[in-house]
Amino acid sequence: MAVVSSVLVPYASYLRVYEPLAAFPEPERTHWTRYAGRARIPTAQDELRRSLADLVATPPVGVPVRESADAFVAEIDGVVCVCPWRTRLRGWLALGELMEMFPGPVLDAVLPPVVRGQAVVDHERWAERNPDARPWILTSVWQVPVYWFTLFCDEEREYTEAGEDGEPPVLRYRTPMVQARRRLARALKALRENVDEGPLTERLVEVGRWLEEFHPRALVELDYAGLVHALPPERLAEDRSAADVAEGIAALRAGDAEGAGAAYGRLVERWRAVKDRQFAN
Repeated sequence: MAVVSSVLVPYASYLRVYEPLAAFPEPERTHWTRYAGRARIPTAQDELRRSLADLVATPPVGVPVRESADAFVAEIDGVVCVCPWRTRLRGWLALGELMEMFPGPVLDAVLPPVVRGQAVVDHERWAERNPDARPWILTSVWQVPVYWFTLFCDEEREYTEAGEDGEPPVLRYRTPMVQARRRLARALKALRENVDEGPLTERLVEVGRWLEEFHPRALVELDYAGLVHALPPERLAEDRSAADVAEGIAALRAGDAEGAGAAYGRLVERWRAVKDRQFAN
């Protein structure tokens, strides 16, 4: 399952869940109710700046000492929903992923062994006290995982061009939880009936289990976030990845292997160009 990376966060995409205030137990519900009424709510850019500030410290802070009390806030049909940052938990999860991805010398250059070791110990102690904890945000660097798009349809695509005041473009999808679960189940059924079990099927199962942890009236959001800076404006405006995924799944259900392959090929080509920039100077 994709998780946030504290190091590569500028070119990251996010899958977020916003839950209604009623989904939270007290005293957390009261905290988020008051929080949602603030005049200014921190943005994704604020979260990014705080993450980067920790990394430039000496020694670098791989995982925050305290859990964040911040969240993203959205109002859906008059219902206030929040998506807690849970920065500390996501930092621990990201550290585990980084330790599997990179060799020791590279990790040592970014996060000294003593910093990583203390983070592992802290996480183990915390997990014993919070065995059911899960993040409200998943993150993937240098791409949007194909299986994320199965949760959305093209009509839910929201695109805003870059503003003259320097505001970056925005590309995101939002859908009710019930729709996300339904689409994922259909995609999983189509894959299992037409192709061999593989990584894509496994990832769908994982994200499905994650979604089941949340309130049925929650909102699911896919945000291109920092990836908008890795795509030329014209490519960003033309990006219809959710439509390509839906077309591929529909082709599978219809027994059209050629059509499914064509849709998948468009996705692979589009995101290969983005991932290749990870290794550019």
